[in-house]
Amino acid sequence: MFSFLSVLICVNLWLKNMQKFIYQTHLWLGLFVSIPVLAWALSGFLYALPNTVEGGTVEKIDSNRVKIAPSEALQKANKLAGKTLPTTALTLLMKDGEPVYQSIGGLGADSIFIDAETGEARMSEPPTLKTQFFRQAHFYYFAGSWQVALLILFSILASFSALTGIYLNCVYWFGRRSRTRFNAD
Repeated sequence: MFSFLSVLICVNLWLKNMQKFIYQTHLWLGLFVSIPVLAWALSGFLYALPNTVEGGTVEKIDSNRVKIAPSEALQKANKLAGKTLPTTALTLLMKDGEPVYQSIGGLGADSIFIDAETGEARMSEPPTLKTQFFRQAHFYYFAGSWQVALLILFSILASFSALTGIYLNCVYWFGRRSRTRFNAD
C-alpha cells in the first residue's frame, strides 16, 4: 500500500512539473513567435493604407495603350540586365498612369520596369523607408539565403505554441469542470 501511494505522489508531482514546464514553454514561445507576427501585422497595416507603400494603389489597365508583347518585355529586361534573368513573375500594371511590365527575379528585391507602349526598360527606383520596412518585415528579405529556413522555423514554433496553448486550455477547463463537480457533491 505504501509503495502504491508513493508512486501516485511521484506521478502527481511529475504531472505538476510537466504542466509548469509546458506553461513556461508556451509563454516563451508566445514571446518569441509574436515578434514576426507583429512585423507581419505592421507591414500589412502599411500596405492597407493608400499610397504608403509603393505599388499600393491599383489602377485599371488601359489595354489600348499596350503595344509590347510579354515576350518582348522579357527580352528588354534581359538586355538591360546584361544576362538572361531567372524571371519568376512578369506583371502588367499601371504605374504613374503608364502601362508597364514589371519583371521580377534574379535581382534580389529590385525589379525591372518595361514601358508597355515604347519598350523602354529601366531599373526600379530605390524604395522608400516605408517600402523597405514592408518588404523586410513581410517577405523576410533581411534574412537573405536564410529566408525559407526562418519562415519554416517560425511556422513550426507558432504551431508548437498553438498546441501547448490548446493543451493548457484543456487542462484548465476540464480540471475546472471536475473540481466544480467534486465540490458540488
